[in-house]
Amino acid sequence: MSGDYKTVRRAAQDEFTEKRSRFIGYCAPVSTEAEATAFIEQLRRRHWDARHNVYAYSLREGNIRRYSDDGEPSGTAGMPVLDVIVKNGVCDVCVVVTRYFGGVLLGTGGLVRAYSRAAGLALDAGEVVLMQRCALCTLHCTYTQYGKVASLVQELAAGVDDTVYGADVLLKFHIKPENISLLEKKLADATAGDVKLAEESEDFFPTSVK
Repeated sequence: MSGDYKTVRRAAQDEFTEKRSRFIGYCAPVSTEAEATAFIEQLRRRHWDARHNVYAYSLREGNIRRYSDDGEPSGTAGMPVLDVIVKNGVCDVCVVVTRYFGGVLLGTGGLVRAYSRAAGLALDAGEVVLMQRCALCTLHCTYTQYGKVASLVQELAAGVDDTVYGADVLLKFHIKPENISLLEKKLADATAGDVKLAEESEDFFPTSVK
């Protein structure tokens, strides 16, 4: 599994009006070209009456970056949107900016600024997050051990995903790989070696980027 990366937490939108032209910026997390294309087509259908539906997307898989000016002068729309994505270090994301023309020409510089602003607003609305590679782990402990064990897990794990109460307590959590050995040592010290964690798999989990 490859290293940490930034993307957006959720699909979102924001908009503004510039010289009577309405610019609506949309973003969505995507992981394939098919997903990006589906998102673009969905918005094209929704805004069939708009003058332009400009888009750009960046994917980790294959390091793919694509954009379209959708009828705007070359270099004034799709590339500025892609530039915002790249400058924010974001990938696995698709941004679409819909423009309803207001009758006033913005000029080349005005278009670049407007599409860049719309893309930035979309990313802000979607919330840029750092996706960190974590190990998915489980452990079993007695109810007597639970308080101490849960405290250690919460201290060192990136997050607790589930707690199942049965004959004993099953904790499911994700943790940065570099913290596993320290947690194992602390668990061993706290429970005289009785509680051990098991690594099940790996996945990415979001951490807010300030």
